[in-house]
Amino acid sequence: MNEEADPDNLNVNSVLAQEFSELLQVLSSQSPAILLKLCQIMPSDARRNINMDPSSCSAAAVTEHIKVMLEYFRVANHADCCNFLQSMCILCEGIPMRLESRLMSVAGYGNNVSENSSPCGTDGKSSSAPSEQQLIKRPRIDHWEQYIAAVMRLLQRRWERLSEHLVREVQPENVWVRLRTANRGRDRPDQTPASAEKGGRTPELDGDYGYMDSRVTLETFLQGCAGKVTVLVGQAGSGKTLLMSCLGQQWAHGLGPIPSSYLFVLQEFRQLNVLSHPLSLSELLFRHYLPLEGSNDEKRAIVDYLLSNPEQSCWVLDGYEEFHSKLTRQEVQRELLDPEQPLPVADLISGLLNRHLLPGCTVVVTCRARDVMDFEGISDKVGQLQGWDCHEIKEYVDNFFQIKGHSANKAVGVQAADLLLSSRHLLAMSSLPALCNICCICLEHLLLKGGDQRGMQIPEETGSERRRKAREKGVQIAGGGRGEEGSIGGSYAQSRDQGGGRTRGEDIMMDGTNGRGQMPSTQAQIPSTLSQVYLTILGAFLSRDPNTRGGNDEPKTTPQSVVCELSQLAWKGLEDSKILFMEEDISQDVLEFSIRTGLLAQVELRREDGILVNSYRFIHLTIQEFLAALRIMTSTDVSDMQLKKRFSLRTRWTTKSDQRTVFTDSLHLYVCGLASPRCTPDLVQFARTSGQSWVQKRQTLVLKLLENFCHSNTLTGPKILDLCHCVQESQDNQLAKQVVGTRPTLELRNITLLPNDIDALAFVVNSVGDNGIGLDFGACSMELECLDVLPSCQFIHYLSFRSRKYGDKFAEKLSSILPKFTTLKKLEFCGASLTTTGAASLASALQNCPNITEINLSDNNLKDGGIKHVADIFTKQPRLVLVRLGQNNSSLEAVDYLIGKMSSCLNIQHLNADGKKELTVTFFQNSDLNRHITKSEPTISLLNQTWSKPKMQKLAKSLARCSALSVLDLSSNCLGNTGLKKLLDILPCLSNIQEINASNNGIGMEGVVMLAGALCSHHNLTQIHISHRERQQVILKFGPDERDDKQQLKMFRINNSSLMPSDTTKICGQLVQCRSHFELDLSHSSLPDEAIENLVKVLPKMASLQRLNVSHSITSTAGALMLVRCLTVSQRVKSVVITPQIESFIHFDSVKVEQASCRLTHCSLNGENLERLLEILQQGPQLSDLDLSSNQLEDEGVKCFLDSLQKLKITSYVNLSNNGLRQQGLLDVASTLCTCNNVSGVEVSLGAEEKCLIWFTQCEGCVKTLSVRESSLEHDHLVRLAEIVSTCPSLTKLEFKNNLLQSDWIEDFVKLLNSSQRGFSVSIEERWIRSEEAVILVCRCLDLSSNIHTIRVHHTTLHLSLMKSSELTSVSLVDCAVEGYQLASMKSIISRCPLLTELDFSHNSLGVEGAEFLCSVLPSLPNLTCLSIGSKEACVTVVEKLSEALLQAAGIQCLNLSGHVISDTAAQIMTRMWPRLKSLNLSHCEWSAAAGLQLVTALQVCVSLEGLCLDSLQLNAESSVCLGQALRNINSIRSLKLNKIVTAMGPSEANGVLDLLAAMEGLIRMEEIELESWRMADRGIEQLTKLLPLWTKLRKISLSKNLISDQSGDKLLEALKSCSHLEEIHLSSNGLGDLTAARMALVLPSLTHITVLDISENRIGYEGSVSLSKAITCMKNLTKIHLTSIGTSELCAVAASLAHCPLIQDVGLGWNNCGDNVAVELARVMPLCQKLNRIDLESNTVSVFGAEALVRALQLCPALQLIRLWRNKVSPSEAQRLSLRDRRLNFSST
Repeated sequence: MNEEADPDNLNVNSVLAQEFSELLQVLSSQSPAILLKLCQIMPSDARRNINMDPSSCSAAAVTEHIKVMLEYFRVANHADCCNFLQSMCILCEGIPMRLESRLMSVAGYGNNVSENSSPCGTDGKSSSAPSEQQLIKRPRIDHWEQYIAAVMRLLQRRWERLSEHLVREVQPENVWVRLRTANRGRDRPDQTPASAEKGGRTPELDGDYGYMDSRVTLETFLQGCAGKVTVLVGQAGSGKTLLMSCLGQQWAHGLGPIPSSYLFVLQEFRQLNVLSHPLSLSELLFRHYLPLEGSNDEKRAIVDYLLSNPEQSCWVLDGYEEFHSKLTRQEVQRELLDPEQPLPVADLISGLLNRHLLPGCTVVVTCRARDVMDFEGISDKVGQLQGWDCHEIKEYVDNFFQIKGHSANKAVGVQAADLLLSSRHLLAMSSLPALCNICCICLEHLLLKGGDQRGMQIPEETGSERRRKAREKGVQIAGGGRGEEGSIGGSYAQSRDQGGGRTRGEDIMMDGTNGRGQMPSTQAQIPSTLSQVYLTILGAFLSRDPNTRGGNDEPKTTPQSVVCELSQLAWKGLEDSKILFMEEDISQDVLEFSIRTGLLAQVELRREDGILVNSYRFIHLTIQEFLAALRIMTSTDVSDMQLKKRFSLRTRWTTKSDQRTVFTDSLHLYVCGLASPRCTPDLVQFARTSGQSWVQKRQTLVLKLLENFCHSNTLTGPKILDLCHCVQESQDNQLAKQVVGTRPTLELRNITLLPNDIDALAFVVNSVGDNGIGLDFGACSMELECLDVLPSCQFIHYLSFRSRKYGDKFAEKLSSILPKFTTLKKLEFCGASLTTTGAASLASALQNCPNITEINLSDNNLKDGGIKHVADIFTKQPRLVLVRLGQNNSSLEAVDYLIGKMSSCLNIQHLNADGKKELTVTFFQNSDLNRHITKSEPTISLLNQTWSKPKMQKLAKSLARCSALSVLDLSSNCLGNTGLKKLLDILPCLSNIQEINASNNGIGMEGVVMLAGALCSHHNLTQIHISHRERQQVILKFGPDERDDKQQLKMFRINNSSLMPSDTTKICGQLVQCRSHFELDLSHSSLPDEAIENLVKVLPKMASLQRLNVSHSITSTAGALMLVRCLTVSQRVKSVVITPQIESFIHFDSVKVEQASCRLTHCSLNGENLERLLEILQQGPQLSDLDLSSNQLEDEGVKCFLDSLQKLKITSYVNLSNNGLRQQGLLDVASTLCTCNNVSGVEVSLGAEEKCLIWFTQCEGCVKTLSVRESSLEHDHLVRLAEIVSTCPSLTKLEFKNNLLQSDWIEDFVKLLNSSQRGFSVSIEERWIRSEEAVILVCRCLDLSSNIHTIRVHHTTLHLSLMKSSELTSVSLVDCAVEGYQLASMKSIISRCPLLTELDFSHNSLGVEGAEFLCSVLPSLPNLTCLSIGSKEACVTVVEKLSEALLQAAGIQCLNLSGHVISDTAAQIMTRMWPRLKSLNLSHCEWSAAAGLQLVTALQVCVSLEGLCLDSLQLNAESSVCLGQALRNINSIRSLKLNKIVTAMGPSEANGVLDLLAAMEGLIRMEEIELESWRMADRGIEQLTKLLPLWTKLRKISLSKNLISDQSGDKLLEALKSCSHLEEIHLSSNGLGDLTAARMALVLPSLTHITVLDISENRIGYEGSVSLSKAITCMKNLTKIHLTSIGTSELCAVAASLAHCPLIQDVGLGWNNCGDNVAVELARVMPLCQKLNRIDLESNTVSVFGAEALVRALQLCPALQLIRLWRNKVSPSEAQRLSLRDRRLNFSST
């Protein structure tokens, strides 16, 4: 600060000149009235041009006029200048006290100053009396200065008291502070006075991480603090209180950053806690700071001056962490507080900090780090006190031992310093001055007073004579843990550079084991854990009492009793958040003992009434916390619940919600340390009343609580670190293993790390063993000394450092230790400040890390040089997998260097460079690169690069040298057409290239044409994909160079583009030269009609074109017709599929095709366009099929098309569906049956799914069919259809289904059919044809038509067979809900049909009435040979009623009585007619054992029986024997159905099966055999295989639901080879496998008549499915195949084989877990299977992709009626969408 000048030696004018700038600032803040008064002192001529009124001129002008006034008085005479300065001091407000005192000193206190006076006396009268303001202001200043003097004396006395026992001098210029960023949450005007001193040794710097990188001295830090709120942060024991007292002492001597003219108010928050009642600012000063004996007027004058000049006061508020209240936030716009109004002390302090009280004053606050959050938005500057470095600690230790009288023995001080520096715990503690003093006392005890080396010594109860004898006299650093951050009041041992730097003493030797130092073994032993250190410290303090060192008198207190009471006091203080204790809190003896030994310190405390009293506190908070921990572990007064409540891990992150506490949160750490077994003896000594067992139980509880934390998976990094400290304190290796057991990587984020933290990590990490672990340091402040300790962490496989704090020096230090991590596999040094220098260091070190696989140096500042350093180690690290080098300010030169490395480093797999964001190198995983086990195929991605033409050329040369390159990605590089040409020029050099991505490079149409030419000229270039959707896509794909293979299919695809006619011509002009087969894809593009026309013209020239794709590119019907015209211009066109805006393809064959396929849909064909289309089709080749569906033709358009139908050459079908057809159009389509000879069938449906198909045949005289469904026909339409049928003699089948026909219309229709010349069948299905209506309809039809040959109603369908001049031979009413009484109306009609040969009333409810009806008509039907009355429900009366009538009907040869109950009487009667039967069906019948035996026995006489069905009969053993005998007697059987009869054979089931099979040996005429559910196993199949060669006429065999094994199936198939007429094979639900399937591949091709194959529910695998597909390929007559749940999902080969089955109709592949690949293969095959009508894919894994493929294929399959897709991977919404596209897709369960 400026020194006060002697007024006798200074001229008043020179003082004004010196203070010119500050005077200008003071005057600029005054009101216009004061400025006017001062201006009037000047002569009138001098002030003529001066205007001080701001309303008439700008602020800048006023400032200029003030300068003119000051300049005038600077050169004025002495008297005028003095008069001006005196007037200014009296009139102006806010003059700093220093400035005012100086001005008054040099100007004097003249009494000639008045408001209107003039120095010349020309403008007013001069006054000799002093002004009123002079009389008031001068005494006020005098009282102010007197009070300041009193404060100076107070602070000097305070300092003398505090510094009495200091070991070393306090020097603020040697105290270091690290700057922190101050978070000012709101803007506040800077009220710093302009006269504040500036400068300092270290400038303030900005920082991004809370702490700035710069460090300054405390002296520099406090400079410039005037008028601001400054916060000084420090740990407990860092010397904050001492430094603030020193600051006051400096101020009192006119030194330091605070001017001596300021009022210095030093308040401790511990003193403020006493003030419980509201008080005013005056009371705070004169009652509780420095009581003033003067009058109230004097106090008033001092306060008035303070309020007028608040900037002349400095308030130092020390120890905020001890404040019981919390600061309150006050709004910026709030009015100032009234200083006279009593307020709570917290409001007064908050008012000072928030500028609502004494705005502009200087405030300095000291607090702990956790309390800084309370000053957010308030503080202007924040600094963190730094701990002592090694040099300072060593200096302090030397001073300590010299002061203690050990200067004669210098070796003791040196030995103590070396011992301290070698112990991690003592070193960490000693970084704080208070704890350094405690450590010295401990060392003094150990080295000079024979202290216990392990812990503490208690004279009365130690029993330690044995231990003292065994104690060695040398130093041995014990193994184990270190202290953790905050465990000793938040003190750390940090490494510093020169001028605040910390280094280890050269005489300290590190042994490399867990970071511990070694000392020569000549000294005492330091305990291994922090808790044991504190035990030793406690013993050292207890031994300081002279009463315990000897003497004959019994001491009043014992160490045990002292420790017991002090620990109780400490615990109570901890519970009550109390650190100050009064005399009444402690017994007198213990108090005196504690003061003598130094465990307690005396503190003066001013009570609220102003009286000073003594209070006491522990010498350090950690001592109190340790004693409280001792209480927890030794006293039953502390319950387990209280322990659990206090036991929690500490986090170093602070938030506003954290609970404030004065303590260091180290209690749990000491508790963990005392839980170690090594502390048990000491604890037992203190726990005399508890005993050893209780102590051990409490220790076990602590370890259990700690174990719970070890298993927690929610701990943050700071808490994990704290857990490591706790585990280290406990010295429990099992707990250490549990910490790392569930954490493969320990993540530490945004915390300050110290060497003792790393040491704690090492204790835990080293327990992991060979499993390895990772350490991730993110934004952690870490001094270089931490890296010295880091190698003590063994088994590290992953290291990560992420912070801008880590630069080249850090990297250099890290490089020196990296080779020590022998298991390191992954290193990350990203998001840091690494440059080329640091990269070189790391690269050099990484060469010595043989196991390194991954390196991440991204987001640094390596530039090209640094990347080259890293790249140079690639060849030296064969195990590298990945290297990340992105965001390093590198250029293309670095990329080029890496590309060059690819030729020398063969293990590089991929290089990815994305602008400045990403640069990654990936390596091959190859255990033996020298052998080249895997072929190296590197890939390169160069994205978003900025390059010039020279750079491009250089890069091209580098790429050309990389011949092994397989993938090259150059997207987003602005190559343009020029760059593309350069790229295409180097293609011959890239012999191994597979793909090039040149997307988003601004390639124009010129480049596209170049690419088309490249496809033709480069033999290995197979595909080019170009797209212009959102971003341009250009991808080139390559294959093997097969220049002689013209069958190689190439692809040129350009999508989402706008192609002009000229573009099409240029592209196609290049593609004409392509000799290899290729596909041209122009889908999703804009193709105008002119472009399509040009395309069609050039198509004949493209001889190698195989497929043209223009899907979603046709915008007009005219364009679509132009593409259809390719049928006439090219003879290679195989198919044309055009659906504008959807799919459009043209397929070409290599040679001229015999016939083509044409599909033109969704084109809205009008009259003109339709005529144009017909003209094209007539000129074109023969068509296999023509699809014109969904073209809005309606009746008129369809009629126009049908008129030209005979001129079209069509061989298969025409599809006119979904064209808005009505009934008239239906009739027109049906008429083609008469007008077109080659039309073989017409299918029309006008329902929800409109359908119109015209089928063609090339056979002469073919039969024709007509199917009309859901067409809502009227009577007239039926009449017209009858006329069409009558004029079409070839029509053989007519089908009506759900056409809403009425009964009388049907009758009329049947009547009109009488003139038919050829027999044909009619089926009419309507829902109402059931029950009585069905009977009536049958009767009416028989009445109206004499040409009905057979009539049948099944369910709801009427079937008629008509033939000219024929008699009725068959009447059937099957399963149509007819009741017996309803048949009475048929009696007269049936009686008139003597030639009737068949009656079938099966599955109805005949009852007694039905039986009586049959009894009445049977006698009139002499020619009746077949009677079927099978029943769904068991009925006793029918058979019994009919038995006699059946016996009388001698002509009946075929009888079906299935489902009935046959009584004994009926059985006895009916067996008499058995001998004449040829066919008998008794399936599902019920009878008694006697009746059954009689019925089966009677079969022996059925020598003419050809068909026998006994399904599901209950046959006992005797009946089975009789059945076998019967089968031996009947040699005429052709059909034998014995399904499900074995279930009643009992225990001898297997023998019964063999007996029945043996009985079939003579049935050599067998054509059909069904033996389902026989439980037939290997022996039965062996027997059956002997019979099969005899059954040469066998057509059907059904062996489902048996026990046929895979081996037996193989034999069975081999035996079937002799059945050359076999048509159906049913083998479902057996145990068949791949062996049987392989046999099918050999046998089934020879069975050329097979139509049905069912092998569902077997265990056929993938190999079996392949064998099966080979068999299916040869089955040309196959119509039905069921492979449901056969055990494999790999059925693609089976699906593909169906293409060779032209007659296939029904395919079942359900429940096989088949995916989209099978669905896609089926979609490919479906159009080839024209007769396919059903596919079952239920319960598979087909997704929307596969379903979409099936939908597309359905458009080519008009005959297909249903695809079942229930239970697949299609959501309900997607299923609904797909069903709307084609209703033949069924996603339901029915």
